[in-house]
Amino acid sequence: MSVPDYMQCAEDHQTLLVVVQPVGIVPEENFFRIYKRISTVSQINVRDSQRVLYIRYRHHYPPENNEWGDFQTHRKVVGLIIITDCSSAKDWPQTFEKFHLQKEIYGSTLYDSRLFVFGLQEEVAEQPRTDVAFYPSYDECETVEKRIEDFIESLFIVLESKRLDRATDKSGDKIPLLCVPFEKKDFVGLDTDSRHYKKRCQGRMRKHVGDLCLQAGMLQDSLVHYHMAVELLRSVNDFLWLGAALEGLCSASVIYHYPGGTGGKAGARRAQGSSLPTEASNRHRPGAQEVLIDPGALTSNGINADTSAEIGRAKNCLGPEDIIDKYKEAISYYSKYKNAGVIELEACVKAVRVLAIQKRSMEASEFLQNAVYINLRQLSEEEKIQRYSILSELYERIGFHRKSAFFKRVAAMQCVAPSISEPGWRACYKLLLETLPGYSLSLDPKDFSKGTHKGWAAVQMRLLHELVYASRRMGNPALSVRHLSFLLQTMLDFLSDQEKKDVTQSLENYTSKCPGTMQFITLPEGLRLPPVPFTKLPIVRSVKLLNLPVSLRPQKMKSLLGQNMSAKSPFIYSPIIAHNRGEERSKKIDFQWVQGDVCEVQLMVYNPMPFELRVENMGLLTAGVEFESLPAALSLPAESGLYPVTLVGVPQTTGQITINGYHTSVFGVFSDCLLDNLPGLKTNGCAVEVIPALPRLQISTSLPRSAHTLQPSSGDDISTSVSVQLYNGETQQLVIKLENIGTEPLEKLEVTAKTVNSKEKLYGEFLSWKLEDTLSQFPLKPGKIATFNVNIKVKLDFSCQENLLQDLSDDGISISGLPLSSPFRQIVKPRVDSKPINATESGKVGDFSHVKDVTLDRHSQVIFCFSGSGDVILCIFHDVKLHG
Repeated sequence: MSVPDYMQCAEDHQTLLVVVQPVGIVPEENFFRIYKRISTVSQINVRDSQRVLYIRYRHHYPPENNEWGDFQTHRKVVGLIIITDCSSAKDWPQTFEKFHLQKEIYGSTLYDSRLFVFGLQEEVAEQPRTDVAFYPSYDECETVEKRIEDFIESLFIVLESKRLDRATDKSGDKIPLLCVPFEKKDFVGLDTDSRHYKKRCQGRMRKHVGDLCLQAGMLQDSLVHYHMAVELLRSVNDFLWLGAALEGLCSASVIYHYPGGTGGKAGARRAQGSSLPTEASNRHRPGAQEVLIDPGALTSNGINADTSAEIGRAKNCLGPEDIIDKYKEAISYYSKYKNAGVIELEACVKAVRVLAIQKRSMEASEFLQNAVYINLRQLSEEEKIQRYSILSELYERIGFHRKSAFFKRVAAMQCVAPSISEPGWRACYKLLLETLPGYSLSLDPKDFSKGTHKGWAAVQMRLLHELVYASRRMGNPALSVRHLSFLLQTMLDFLSDQEKKDVTQSLENYTSKCPGTMQFITLPEGLRLPPVPFTKLPIVRSVKLLNLPVSLRPQKMKSLLGQNMSAKSPFIYSPIIAHNRGEERSKKIDFQWVQGDVCEVQLMVYNPMPFELRVENMGLLTAGVEFESLPAALSLPAESGLYPVTLVGVPQTTGQITINGYHTSVFGVFSDCLLDNLPGLKTNGCAVEVIPALPRLQISTSLPRSAHTLQPSSGDDISTSVSVQLYNGETQQLVIKLENIGTEPLEKLEVTAKTVNSKEKLYGEFLSWKLEDTLSQFPLKPGKIATFNVNIKVKLDFSCQENLLQDLSDDGISISGLPLSSPFRQIVKPRVDSKPINATESGKVGDFSHVKDVTLDRHSQVIFCFSGSGDVILCIFHDVKLHG
């Protein structure tokens, strides 16, 4: 026997092997439809008996394995079912002949066989046959299951007759010597009348009868026969068959202790399908009460605590510990024969399945380690793949996840071995994906942003490189980009400088053909690979929302804030509310943005790469307001340290806007990086209010700029300086031009004048204007210009102080002005000493009695204020010096 069955388990010893095969041209889909229906009839209750027959179906079985049927009867093909297509009556004789030829392959062991013919009616046959069933089509075959049940009953009849025939002690009859294929040449010329030979024959026959009893559902009888066989075979040192007898004893005991099976889902289904009491579930023994095992009340070794002692005392049945000891002994006997390698390997697999139920992982690993080193014949690549895959599955069952992943990865590499003419890259990729949990590796980048790294980084990087290569050979460049991006993002801290360069170069080569996106990738197996944003390229340490420039900042009118209700509101303390408000303050911003204006967000970034990092298409991700992000491109020096980057955009609508993150394009991979996923991020808040668009006014004058400037009295004021020189009594006209450079109309204009207080007095008319002509041009539409004139008249009273004449005679008096050049929505703050000039009919400043301590030769100041649509613009004149 050269082909091992890695799916073997202890309860398979009680099954009858039935092979289902197609003959002729049968579509694979149709064949497996019928095979699946046949496989559902896996057990049958024997009539007038509590016994149950279990059937094991195979659609392929090596004929050389059938030759070991006397050694272990569950390896013997006892039933054959042929499925064939026959479209016309003239093809029927040839079809029936093929059926007979197929029967000859397993003819020496077959109990019965059936032929299912699809496409013909039953009347084509010369006479009705019990072994042939005709069906018009694959859709019209309702009686398939019923015919399989009848077929299994016929198998039981033959099985029972053989059991009775072999079990009956016929005195005087010579017992034949059962042999395995490689033994036949060794017994040529032996003395068949010797006592040693007869004991060998008796021991092997007892073991064979025990197999038949186990298949026939007579568990207790099989235990008796196995024990007798062990004693006989041990006395003659027949080690190969002694091992088989011990394995049979172990199998019967496992079936007794674990009626649910040890083979996983198949065993569990078999236990649930039992409809009548059987010897596997209800044990009737002379002098002992009935034993029922509750699957939900198992101890660490899988045995019910209340009944384990009683079961241990059951006649001929091994206890849980003894089962493993006998398995070890049997395997040691098998190991003496190089031709029994397959038997030894399968015994190890069965023992591991039992130990997995008993939760004895370390002992199970010893059996698996032994199975790894069992030397079989030269295996094909497909057989190697199957062997490593089963080893991986068994290691997974006993909780050795990393060991399981190792063997599954070996199986994956075997799928693309150089000796295979057509490498199976898809199978390789699928197996590599299954190894990820064993190496503590997930393909979701969020699992790597939670803190400490799990697993061996070197092994994980090797596995990710293999996934990249396999996906490339599969012809899926998008998959290669996704895995390589994941490698760079999650393993960046473990890559050397040279590895960083190599990985990024490979990534750029891949993305030149298939750029990386933020879309999920769905694999044929149903697995969805999430996108991988490059949150570490670059690393963002802080995010700060910036206020608008002074010339663009909106200011609330003071008239609207005149009543401060908050000062009179009651104070109510609540720790919950305080906590929520604290969180809100950490997120909200105390300034505003304006619809249609360019707004800025400053990021402090760091380049962790040992080379210059080029970041393209970097912009903001927002929510709540329609926002036009203006992407930027930057180049960060190698290991740059913190580097400021300003991202800009224009809000298109009003409301509260939230900065959720930013998007980049690095190495051809587009990334949407959310702030919530950035560890250790510092921010002054992420939400800011966007108010409607406001007017913008630009002011210019007819006077030249002044070389001397004074700071405005308020930080919200914007000023520029112009100058004029006048003599006492001289008058000059100042032309002020107002241009609407925004998109909103200007609806209102207010003009006020103010002088800077000083310790000296100023008398006489100084400024005068008329606004009627200017106001007639309002509302001032975007792009339009309005003008108004201000008359500057110098008239001094020389009798105010004695030192005035001395000051005048020194070097004369000059007058300088400070008008606003570009106010940009400055909202006026009413001043206590300001007086709206346009309140009077003439618009003249005739009385300056409200101005006190004004210096005649130092820093006199005049302020003009212009407002539109509730937005007030300041015009400031200062540094007024008068010369006589």
